[in-house]
Order: sequence, then structure tokens, then C-alpha cells
Amino acid sequence: MPPFDQPRFRLPHGARADAALAVGTFVLVAVAEGQLLRSGEGSTPVRLASWMLIVVVCGVLLFRRRYPVAVGWCTALGTGGYYVLSDTDGPLVVVPIVALYAIAAQGRLQAAVAMAAAMVIGMFAGIFAGAGDINGTAVFMLTGWLVAVVALGTVRHGRAAYAEEEARLRATEERLRIAREVHDVIGHNISMINVQAGAALHRLKKDPAQAEEALGAIKAGSRETLRELRATLGVLRRVDEEAPTAPAPGLARMDELVASAKVAGLTVRIVRTGVERPLPAPVDLAAYRIVQESLTNAARHSGAGRVSVRLSYEDEELALAVEDDGRGTAAGPAGAGGGSGIAGMSERARALGGELAAGPRPEGGFAVRARLPYGMT
Repeated sequence: MPPFDQPRFRLPHGARADAALAVGTFVLVAVAEGQLLRSGEGSTPVRLASWMLIVVVCGVLLFRRRYPVAVGWCTALGTGGYYVLSDTDGPLVVVPIVALYAIAAQGRLQAAVAMAAAMVIGMFAGIFAGAGDINGTAVFMLTGWLVAVVALGTVRHGRAAYAEEEARLRATEERLRIAREVHDVIGHNISMINVQAGAALHRLKKDPAQAEEALGAIKAGSRETLRELRATLGVLRRVDEEAPTAPAPGLARMDELVASAKVAGLTVRIVRTGVERPLPAPVDLAAYRIVQESLTNAARHSGAGRVSVRLSYEDEELALAVEDDGRGTAAGPAGAGGGSGIAGMSERARALGGELAAGPRPEGGFAVRARLPYGMT
């Protein structure tokens, strides 16, 4: 038999919760006042004034979300006036306490403290005025309740502010991640297209066949750029839709990078050591992007002819090294022109709990070395 789904009882929230509290408090106070009416005690004007204060205090609670401070003061003053006029010890004090919590929960600590202090001072004034129902014990208990309510509201505000700040930080990190993806996709492919276009112009008259090969590589590179760019920007457009089914780039596509670099005039050698294993998607993507950016730098800035890519599959991390035989100035344009290629690679490695170092080699050329842990995803 299929399992029986029991209906779940849900407490009202928002404006409905305020209405339920106002109606419930009004009913309880009305019952208490009704007993006084049956006894025949008290004058008619005092009874009418008490009932008007009850209606006002319970009614304004419906507007506490729009005007929290005004509603708080209104309920506090109205409740104080009610207890002065009426001989009934009804639960009307619940309403200003709820309003006080709402003020503190919205971060208006000064207004909450001022309102709580006014309520305590009003209780002291009742003692000095000779009110028989008010004594030092009642004032002490009310003070404790008010302090607790303000503290709980302040904690609630702090938690909400922390959650909002955390969400803002996550959104910022996501924008930075997308920016790195767009930079890597556009930077690598456009750089290769630029190099290939220069080679095609140089060879157009001397060797039309090689120029045609370079133009074919430009066409393939531009198509790949558009495909990856659509996939990256599609994530932004499909917030409420299903996640894209196309796999993210990884080391399985190293042959495409090698072919693109070859057309740009680089000879790339890949050396793999250790036992190859399926990598976590973030590690696989970061390794691919680091190799991609390193090849871009080698083709554009270092004047290299040969590049060596070493992938070492260790027990807990992937060790990656990209070394070329160029002039060792691959990082120069980043510092001079404000580029972010090496900085982006470093951010990728740090985001996974790893590290990346890049700089000229003592024997000549430029090297990028990274360590990417498997477990930090």
C-alpha cells in the first residue's frame, strides 16, 4: 500500500501571524473584561475607554511590519493607559512585547531600548502612584522579560544580517568565477586566432597552402570560442531551468589545445606520470584552464617554440607543470597592461586548496607549476 501522507499543520506567518495574535489577545482580554462587566463594577466611561484602548492596541499590531517603531510606541502607551484605567489584569502586555521584539529584530536597537526603558519607568511610576497591583517583584520580572526580548530580537537581526552577507559573498564569488571562465575562453582562443591570422598574412604569398591551413585553424578556433562562450553565458540565462548537459572542459580535451598550439607555431609535449584517475570536475576544469592559459602566454608573449606539459597523478593531488623555452617574459604583459591571466590561474588553484607559482626559469624560458588537491572541491 502507498504510504499515507498525513497533512502537516503549519503555523501562520507574516501578516496572518500578526492578525492571529491580535485576535487571540483581543479575545482573552475581552473575556477578562466581560467578567468585570457581569460584576457591575466600574463606571461606564471608564469601561468604554478601556475597551477603546483594547481595540486600538490589538488593531495597530496589524501595521507593525510597515510602521514598527510607531506601532511599538502606540501599543506601549495604550497598554499603559489600559492598566491605569482597568482593574482587570488582562494579557494585553503581550502586544507591546511582540512589537518590541519586532523593532529589535529589524536592527533598531536604540528605539527598542528606549521603548523598553519607558515601559519600566511607567511601572515605577505606578508604584509611586500607589497602584496596588504593581510592586517591586512585578517591575523586576517585567524588566527581565524586556531585556530578554530585546536580546532575542538583536540576535535574530544579527543572524539575518550574517545570512545576507554570506549570500552576497557567494554571489560575488560566482561572478568572479564566471569572469575567470569568460577570460580564459576568450583570452586563449582570441590570442590563438591573432597568432594564426598573423601567420596567415605572412605566408599568404610565400606558401598559400600553409596560409590556408592557418585560416582553417582560425575558423575552428572562432567556432570553439563561440561554443564555449554560449555555454558559459547560458548558465546566467538559465537560472530557473535545468543545468546545462554539456560537460565542462577537462584534461580529456588536451589534444585540442595541442592542435591549436601547433598551428600557432608551438611544439607541445605532454608527459604523464603516476596512475591516471578520474578527476573531480573542479580539479579537471582548473587543470585544463591552467594549461590553456599557459599555452596562450607562451604563444603570445614568450616567443617560445617548444612547450612541455607534465601531469603527475599523485595520491592526494595533481601536480601540473608547463615549461617553455622562450624568453621568460610571459608574465610581463600582465604587469604592464593590467592582464589577469596568471592571477586568474592562482585564484583557481587557491579556490581548490592548492597553490600555483609562475616565473622565469634559471635555465631560460618560463614555467607555471601548480598543485591541485583532489579532495578540495
